[in-house]
Amino acid sequence: MAEEGAPGRRGERGEEPPAERGPGAAFHMFVLMEDLLDKLKLLSYEEEALRHHNMRPLSRHYFALPTNPGEQFFMFCTLAAWLISKAGHPFEQPQECDDPNAVISNVLSELRSFGRPVDFPPSKLKTGCGEQVCYVLDCLAEEALKHTGFSWKRPAYPTEEPEEEEITEDDAELTLSRLEEDIAEEESDNEENYIDLNVLKAQTYRSNMNDTAKQEEILQSTTDAAEWNLEVERVLPQLKVTVRTDNKDWRIHVDQMHQHKDGIDSSLKETRGYLDKLHNEISRTLEKINSREKYINNQLEHLVQEYRSAQALLSEAKEKYQEGSGGVTERIRVLSEITEALEKVKQETEEKGSSMTDGAPLVKIKQALTKLRQETIQMDIQIGVMEHTLLQSKLKEKSNMTRDMHATVFQKPHAERKLLAKDLKEVFKFLI
Repeated sequence: MAEEGAPGRRGERGEEPPAERGPGAAFHMFVLMEDLLDKLKLLSYEEEALRHHNMRPLSRHYFALPTNPGEQFFMFCTLAAWLISKAGHPFEQPQECDDPNAVISNVLSELRSFGRPVDFPPSKLKTGCGEQVCYVLDCLAEEALKHTGFSWKRPAYPTEEPEEEEITEDDAELTLSRLEEDIAEEESDNEENYIDLNVLKAQTYRSNMNDTAKQEEILQSTTDAAEWNLEVERVLPQLKVTVRTDNKDWRIHVDQMHQHKDGIDSSLKETRGYLDKLHNEISRTLEKINSREKYINNQLEHLVQEYRSAQALLSEAKEKYQEGSGGVTERIRVLSEITEALEKVKQETEEKGSSMTDGAPLVKIKQALTKLRQETIQMDIQIGVMEHTLLQSKLKEKSNMTRDMHATVFQKPHAERKLLAKDLKEVFKFLI
């Protein structure tokens, strides 16, 4: 790391969710989780956070895939509280018995206090995994790195030494070095069947060195030609050299095309006679079928005519049947309506007949009349008692008035007596 770059270079991807969801949006949280794990390692989370709670280190995709929601949510709350404290804000470490909604609300409020946007519902964090969980932890880790004074720097790449240019060799040409490499590969596979060419080469080299030393002495070969040929025939199977060819070479493709063409030509010569014979048999069979078809058509012409006329009659009968079925359907509908009306009339008639023949109302009337008579007798008795009481009161009042009248007759003048007599008459009329 040679030069300082903009802080938060790696955390830019985790600060805000992508605006446009493309095909790779499903894998965004995996990338975000890997960045978060790197930031947590830079903050020494294993020694400061996990060891205190006796927890295991996180895997690469711990918060990206759902495994154990309860464990993942508690790990999220623990890391969030530790990161908030690491960023300089005091935050109480949550416990397993705390309310999840309250813990999530406190974490999101702290995240908003850092100026980070929260555009998702808090319920997304209850699962303890997902893109939102990775986003929250990544933002808090970024703030903790800023508070500790950490800044990302540009990588310093090591200087590479210039390599020597390799000479490209044509695969089709067989060079000595390529032949030695192929022979060495074949030796590893078939050591028992083939001789070691490197050893042979070393022996040849030593023999050549000896021959150069004695070149002046050897002027003529003393080896027998027949023995030489026998030795060559004996050693020839052990000198088998196989050269691996590249299947992508155009020469191989051309050879294969020629081989396939020769195979097709040879197969075609054999099958052409069978195909011609089969073609002739099929042609003769088709001609027989055509002639037989014409003969059958001529023999059955009158039957075909009768069938056509019967088909026409059948179509006419079908049309008449459809028309008749339409009328029948209409009549069935009218019949159903009439039946419904008849049922209603029958029901009303039965109700009226049952009400006319039923003696219950008459019994009720008789009972009511009997009750009225009893009430009338009671009322007559009460009226008689009242009349008797009223008559007694009237007689008592009359006797009192008569007594008062006789007491005042002799005291008043004659005119007053007339008026009093008139009043008495009216009283008597009223009493009568």
